[in-house]
This record gives sequence, C-alpha cells and structure tokens, in this order.
Amino acid sequence: MIDLVDLIYEAAFVPSRWHFVLQKACDLSASASAQLFFFNETTPPRGMTLENMRALFDKFIAGDMWKFSDSVQKTCALQPASFIQVDDYMSAEEIARDPARVMLREFGIGAHLCSAIAMPTGELATFVFQKWMKDGTYRQKEIAQLDALRPHLARASLVAGRLHLERAEATTSALELMGLPAAVLSTTGRVIAANSYLERMDAALLPVAHGGLAIADRDANRLFQDAVTRIHQETAVGSIPVPAIGGKAAFVVHLLPLRRAAHDIFGGADTLIIATPITPTALVPSASLLNALFDLTPTEARLATDLASGLTLTESASRNGVTTKTARTYLERIFRKTGARKQGQLVAMLKTVQPLATPPAD
Repeated sequence: MIDLVDLIYEAAFVPSRWHFVLQKACDLSASASAQLFFFNETTPPRGMTLENMRALFDKFIAGDMWKFSDSVQKTCALQPASFIQVDDYMSAEEIARDPARVMLREFGIGAHLCSAIAMPTGELATFVFQKWMKDGTYRQKEIAQLDALRPHLARASLVAGRLHLERAEATTSALELMGLPAAVLSTTGRVIAANSYLERMDAALLPVAHGGLAIADRDANRLFQDAVTRIHQETAVGSIPVPAIGGKAAFVVHLLPLRRAAHDIFGGADTLIIATPITPTALVPSASLLNALFDLTPTEARLATDLASGLTLTESASRNGVTTKTARTYLERIFRKTGARKQGQLVAMLKTVQPLATPPAD
C-alpha cells in the first residue's frame, strides 16, 4: 500500500503514472477497469482510462453521452465522501436507459464503484471502477481498500487537474502552470522555489528564519509547521484552512509529499504547498468542501457543520439520532483529520469555509 501511495503522488506530476495507479487500484479491488475524470461547469470532461476501455472512454467524452448519463449525473449530485456502488442510488429504469451503461453492458461491464472529490477551486474529480458482469458486485473489503486511498487520490488529483494532466517538466514552469500560489520546500521546511502567485500573498504567507515559510495566523501556522515536519506520515494533516488575513479572502493550504520522479522534477524538494481559494460553484457547493478538505465522512461533516453553526455536541447528537458518546467519538475522528485540538478551535477553523450547509446523509 505504501508503494501505491508513493505512486499516486508521483502521478500528480507525471500523468503517465496514472495508468499504473489505476491498474494497482484495480488489482486491490478486483476491478476490470478504472477511469479518472475531471468535470467543471464550462468545458467537456477530460481524464484518463486503462487501455482495455480506451475506445469506450474516447467515445464517452468526445460526444454528449456523459450529459445524458444518469450514472454521471447521480455521482456528481451525490459527491459521496467515500466509494459507493452507484447502482444502489439508481432505479432499475435509470440503469437500463443510461446510454453509457448500455454501451458498457455490451462490453461485459456490470457493477460500478465511484467517488467524487470536490476541489476548493470548483472542479470535480471522479474516480470510477468497474467489474465484469460475471464477477457480480463489490465486496465491502474491496471498497475499504479504495477508501483508504481516497485522501491521497484527492490531493494528487488537485494537482493533476490544475496541470491539465500534463507532465511537469521543471520546477518553475510547473509552479506557474498550476495557476495557484505554490512553493516547494526542502526536508527542513526551507523554500526552494515559489511562483509569482505565492509571492503576492506576502500578507498571509511570511518568510521566516533560515528560508522557511509561515502562515500569518497562529492556529493555522501551528498546523502548517507540524504538517511540514510530518509530511511523510500517514497521520499528517494535508489541508489547512486559513481565515481572511489583511483584507484578503480565506484560503486553504494543501501539502503534498514529492515522491519518486516528482522528487527529481522539483530538484530534490520534499514538499509541495498550494494555496487554493475557496470557490463554491454550482458543481461544487460549499457543503461539499468539508469532505474535500479533510476527507470527513458525511456523518462527521454533519457534526462539524452543526458545531460551526452554534449547536452543542449534545444538540447535534440528538438532531442526528445518535448518543452523545457516539458523537464524541465522531468528534475525536474530526480532531485527528483536521489537526484541531479543541472544539472552539475546530469551530473557528470550519467557519473559514462558510457558508456551510448540512451535508447529505450517508
């Protein structure tokens, strides 16, 4: 699994590696094939597929079939915080008439497993896995294997989407092509290179001693410095919301470890940081951003939203039909995922991504 995580972060900058990521993920989940799609509000989808579905993939994105696919529309609407079997959310009639599913059934494809990852920039990355009809539906263990990869897939697809699935050839060009404030850091946190977008954020992102970088907000900076030192650990926080500073809008800092070929592309740098504006769109409403930023489950996101809205833990538990003890367990998980230490700090952090609405049910 560790090798696959390394490969995921490499694929963010070397798109040809996505083929190996998808294939290894297929092997983990006993899938026949897999695809990665990027959707936005203004242009047709783009993405990649394993070669055994190349002809169908090209046909799907070249025309308007994706617009009339109930599977696609359902996944984009649900934006599930984990991998789901799409057929569980579709009627038999919808499955039967879906033009994409008709085409796939003729090819021998049956069950679909999907997860949609909402980006703070308003785009939607969707990972799709399929089984051969003869192999039936997905088992819970197979779904769990992919869910464990989801936080890494989310951060890697943010970069891949911004680079438009093109290979990053050199540090400077890659940082500029992302079109977002970005920098690469050494293992000690020293800034090796930064783009012009980040340099213009000098009120919020500050240079410090020994060439380091700091966030001009105490709580966000504590999380940031801790994340930089623990970037290669599984428990490291990967996304940190930063409140409005100096009259500028709030934003989110993402940290990605630079692995394998990506490490070489960036001249031996250890970590990439990207500052993204929080930009809800019709495709990615603000309620979805909790899942995207922290990989919270819908249940955890509902609790977090309630707390940010002023409810107590007990009130939220009652509202969601769980015991206070269970809600406290969810809160501990939220603390681990967000890096918050206290409920008050968590609430202040979550208000950065306002306005929040109640996330959908599991």
